[in-house]
Order: sequence, then C-alpha cells, then structure tokens
Amino acid sequence: MVALTRKTLELTEDEAMKVSFSAMQGRIGQRTYYSTMMKLNVIPKMFTFRDWIEFTPEEREQRVLNKKRVPTVAKYILDNEEGYLFSAITASYQCNVEFKPHNGNGEMGLLEMEFEEANFVINDGQHRCAAIAQAVKENPALGDESLSVLLFPYENRERVQQMFSDLNRFVKKTSKSLDILYDKRDVLSLVTLEMCERVDIFNGTVDKDAVSLPVRSPKLFSLAAIYDANKELLKPGEDRPHDEMVALAVEYWSAVAEVMPDWLKVKRGDMKSVELRQENISSHTVVLRALGAVGASLMTEEPDGWKGRLRALTSVNWRKSNTDWENICIVANSVVSNRQARLATQAYLKQHLGLHLTPAEGRAISEKVA
Repeated sequence: MVALTRKTLELTEDEAMKVSFSAMQGRIGQRTYYSTMMKLNVIPKMFTFRDWIEFTPEEREQRVLNKKRVPTVAKYILDNEEGYLFSAITASYQCNVEFKPHNGNGEMGLLEMEFEEANFVINDGQHRCAAIAQAVKENPALGDESLSVLLFPYENRERVQQMFSDLNRFVKKTSKSLDILYDKRDVLSLVTLEMCERVDIFNGTVDKDAVSLPVRSPKLFSLAAIYDANKELLKPGEDRPHDEMVALAVEYWSAVAEVMPDWLKVKRGDMKSVELRQENISSHTVVLRALGAVGASLMTEEPDGWKGRLRALTSVNWRKSNTDWENICIVANSVVSNRQARLATQAYLKQHLGLHLTPAEGRAISEKVA
C-alpha cells in the first residue's frame, strides 16, 4: 500500500480516450473494489454533482449538497496548505472498467475506463470534492497533491443508499472539548489551554474530554464551556497577540475565582463538585459564558476599577432554588443554555453589577425567557 501512495491518476488522451488509474484491487463485504490515488486537479473532472433537491428523499442516492459548507472546507484547505488532511473519498462507478494487474496477476495494477463513459455516484465525500474544486480554482498549485479514492461498482439505488447509511450512521462526532484540546491552529484554543494551566481554580477541575459533565464527574467545568466564555471575554476577532490574551484571561478568571466562594470550596476539597453542580448554577455553561461577556463589558466601562466592581458577585445567590433564575436560565426546573437564556443571564449579572445594558439585554431581562 505504501508503494501505491506514490502513484496518481494518469489521464491518457489516446484514440480510445481511456482513463487509467494506478490501483490496488481488494475485497470487502464480498465485493471487489479498487483503492487509488487521484490528483486534486483531476477530482473536479471525474466527479460532478447532481442537484438531488429535485428528487424526493426516497429517490435520492446521496444527500443534498449543502453549498454553505463548501466555502468553509475550501478555506480550511487554503489556510492550512502545509498541513490539511482528508480521509478517502468513496464512490460507485457506473461504467465498464477493466483491471489490468501488473505482470499479469496480483492486486496491483491499472484500472481503465472510457473517459466519456466515466460516471460516479459519490457515496462519501461530496462536500470534500466540491471544496477541493473550489480550492484548486483559487490556488492551482494544490492540483498536484493527491487524495485516496475508493471505487466500488454501482449496483442499484438501494445499494448506494445503504452504503451512504453504513458510511455515516456509525460516525460519531468528537466532543467540542476534545476538538479544542487537539486543535493547534485555533488561537483561542491555545489561549484557553494555557490559561487553564495558569489559573489555580481551573487547574485540575476542568474536563478536557466531555462537552457536558457526567452526573458523577469529579470535575467542575468543561473545557468547551471555558472556551466559549473566553470567546465572550476576549473577542478573538480583534486579533490581539496571544500573550496579551492569555494575560488578560488569567487576570480576569483569577479575579472571578476570588468572588466565587463555592468554587474555592471545591478546589480546597471542602465540597464535592457533584454537590455544587446539583444545587448551584455558578459552574454551568450558561453562567460561565455570561461571566465572560460581563468581563468584556466591565473592562470597557471601567478599565482601571473593574476588579472592585466584580466583588458585587459575592452577593449573587447562585442556588438553583433562587427564584430569580426562573425563566432566566432555569425553565421547568432545568438549567438551559440557549441563546435567550445566555442573554438573559448576562443581562441579570450586568444589572447586578450596575453595568449599562444594551437594548437587547434590557428586553431579555424584562421579558425573560419564553
């Protein structure tokens, strides 16, 4: 298989207009298939997109292409030309093919088909194909790079629908916390991870795997929640230097911890995190995001005296039984974290600290959560 990766699709425009693939023949699920490599500039020529939206879901052989996703994936390629990565594309071919083994036998050889007859249904990877086409158009130099492609014979609509289900049904999206932990390109991820190491209250209390904490978790916060809170606090689109963002986040969350006595009890071992999370909302995502937004407002309105103003948080009753939270971030006895709840919680805390409310925040605190 290593030798195969050094070979790419060759287009030969001879009298028969043949398309030749360097390929490896294999079997899976009692079916013969071919594993090949295609140059990126060949993919737009070989794979075209059918507008499935005109068909009913039962008639479609693939889901409808989400055109809004394509620019995002293309930008990922163009922004990370030295390190982008994709899994193999899987497609079913609807044409006659001939496999010619090297030396007359074996699994390595050439897969040939008529160029004019070549027709494929993409079973997995249509958004990757569309994004590759867009990226290569913007930067033709990418066309010389290669991507692995798995080719299966087309049988019927039921079979390609089953292939789509098999390829996607058991795929589990990684948690947001794990994405943050492993993403070395996201500036805010790096800032948040460094801050967690330097802020005592977060050191050892953050779950860096789960996006929401299991009921019996010994941790107090999720990495995803702190990341979202830092997004509110730091406004990363403002393009501040990494060290400046880390220093600001460390200073702010260290100051917040000082006015959160229940957090400190958990840190000291005087209270279990399970007990705090069951009775108290102060470590919930909706509150952390609101605290991040409050911090940004505080530093804007009072850049020199924000720490003193922050001390008013000591008088906030964070217990779930506090009726103030009803229809703010607690609905039907459950803590909610939708957009309305986040805005209302943010407005409640800003009002408690005597900060100016935006018109949207004013409406949120007066109308509460519907």
